[in-house]
Amino acid sequence: MTTGRRIGVNLTWCRPGRVGGSEEYLARQLMGLSAAAPSEFDVTIFAPSGFAEAHRELANRYPIDETRSDGSSRARRIVNESTWLRRRTAGSALVHHGGGTLPVAYRSPTLLTIHDLQYRQFPQYFGGARLAYLRSVMPRSARNATAIAVPTNFVRDTVCDAYDIDGTKVHVVPHGVPSDLGSHRTPESDVRAKHRLGDAPFVLLPAMTHPHKGHRFLLDVFERFGEALGVRLVLIGGAGSIDEEVGRRADRLAGLVSKLGRVSDSDRDGLIAAAAAVVFPSEYEGFGAPLIEAMALGTPVISSDRACLPEVVGSAGIVAPLDVDSWREAIGDVDRRRAELVTAGRNRVRDFTVEVSGSALATAYRSLLDVDGVGS
Repeated sequence: MTTGRRIGVNLTWCRPGRVGGSEEYLARQLMGLSAAAPSEFDVTIFAPSGFAEAHRELANRYPIDETRSDGSSRARRIVNESTWLRRRTAGSALVHHGGGTLPVAYRSPTLLTIHDLQYRQFPQYFGGARLAYLRSVMPRSARNATAIAVPTNFVRDTVCDAYDIDGTKVHVVPHGVPSDLGSHRTPESDVRAKHRLGDAPFVLLPAMTHPHKGHRFLLDVFERFGEALGVRLVLIGGAGSIDEEVGRRADRLAGLVSKLGRVSDSDRDGLIAAAAAVVFPSEYEGFGAPLIEAMALGTPVISSDRACLPEVVGSAGIVAPLDVDSWREAIGDVDRRRAELVTAGRNRVRDFTVEVSGSALATAYRSLLDVDGVGS
């Protein structure tokens, strides 16, 4: 039975099963918290309708209070945070806002999770209304939050520099990979047959088709070097803003590239485990969870040298600059270095378990609850 101090976790910004990595990051983090501090905190999750159904395991650990909204309307979410959420969290010792922004004039002590500051680095990838909203709200939110949680040292440094934040206010809470990841994955023979991949080796990019994820770059690599690479390129992930363009280019390279779109979780894990490598030529990430997931499943990784990715990969994968010759060489090196990379990856994952993530979150909560008698 939970006897700890009351904490509200604001996940009303989620769109269950559709937001992507940031939603999964918080869900896994909270699962880790229940293992790291099972009775220390009295946590209630506030989320859009459908969240409990999409996260049944989390719903078995914590009470989930759902709004009537499904999270698709930013305007409705903003109103809900200033009205419904404010009423629901009255009396909480701490409110953890997981979506990077705070409601206006929120009075409770707050922990704010900031996933990244991509809007500052690549504003051209954002629509006008969303960019204006982020430019207006995120600086204020970061400065007004009692404390901030971020997934990497890279994001911590970026936030401190961008908003003139004292680094002691920022807690690094890394992504966590569950120990049973891949336990329900589709067997390799089945997933290859289902998606018509044959027996040839392939490299896999698991990412939505957003401009910064690197689909265009990988297609450039395969257009230039083709069959000389010795592998096929497989693209999985939901539709982003350049999905049609990526689809057209993949069709022109039908013998070398397969674009599968969104696949089931079991197929995704099966494809990662079957791949010769997971390739991740992203221009910007706050963390890059697919790389750690690939390592956990025994698959070598190749990433770009941008943003946080060298920090996350460390020496456990191949980190290459975004030029096509470097990536031709990296793809060619994978087979020769496979045993070394698989071992290094499995060792690296020990720093990114759900339990490690949950323990870091517990530390952040304690630091706030123990200040000036908050929550006592």
